[in-house]
Amino acid sequence: MSVSHASPHAVPDMSAPPVAPELEALVASSSRRTRLPRWLRRTSGPVLLLALWQLLSATGVLTSDVLASPGTIARVAGDLIRDGSLPSAMGVSLQRVAVGLLFGIAAGTALALVSGLFRVGEDLVDAGVQMLRTVPFVGLIPLFIIWFGIGETPKIAIIALGVSFPLYLNVYAGIRGVDAQLIEAGESLGLSRWGLVRHVVLPGALPGAMTGLRYSLGIAWLALVFAEQVNADSGIGFLMVQARDFLRTDVIVVCLIVYAFLGLVADFVVRTLERLLLQWRPTFTGR
Repeated sequence: MSVSHASPHAVPDMSAPPVAPELEALVASSSRRTRLPRWLRRTSGPVLLLALWQLLSATGVLTSDVLASPGTIARVAGDLIRDGSLPSAMGVSLQRVAVGLLFGIAAGTALALVSGLFRVGEDLVDAGVQMLRTVPFVGLIPLFIIWFGIGETPKIAIIALGVSFPLYLNVYAGIRGVDAQLIEAGESLGLSRWGLVRHVVLPGALPGAMTGLRYSLGIAWLALVFAEQVNADSGIGFLMVQARDFLRTDVIVVCLIVYAFLGLVADFVVRTLERLLLQWRPTFTGR
């Protein structure tokens, strides 16, 4: 009985249907790393900090005269809301910040445009602004009291001064950071000087302006803390001064939390505005 052996050089059967390669689904690396929702990851840090704070208060490590417990602070905040003192103070403080921001944004943006768009403006404006911004604006409080009295004007002036410098620096840097090739391209397309500013320079400086606005908002709340301790009879800072006189750490912490909450809301508004205005600019969002 003979057995036939296949030749190693045998030609494969071309009539057989081809076998399709098996495909493997690709999964993004960020999805493989974690499946936790982002909001849960972002809130886990504050929640853990709050739990640690409550634990230290319950075990007596943190006494009430040093730092009140979260439960006590929540109860005091509820009392301040019910008697209307906290909402009234928030309204006054928000009004001061809004007016100070309005003047500070107008002054900082105007100076940055003059200094950034014109060389003559830079020679006349930039050196003076750079000198003034190195002076702590809190140190000018005595002068503002002498100049403007002890009413609302010095408080708004302190906020406006603190806001204007970060906005000036970022808008100026944004204008001068526009790619020169874009300017040349606009000129080759026949754009006028105003057309270049409107369609090339200002959109290119917008990211820097939004960053400066975020910095300015943070400094606005810092300036408000100092401003409302200048003979104030209303506002969140006034509540803090009263609480300091009566050694009420719970009221002080409530006021600090309100400051932080208002600052967080303001930053969220600016970040939302930034996403709407800068949709044309692709950016790296992390992995």
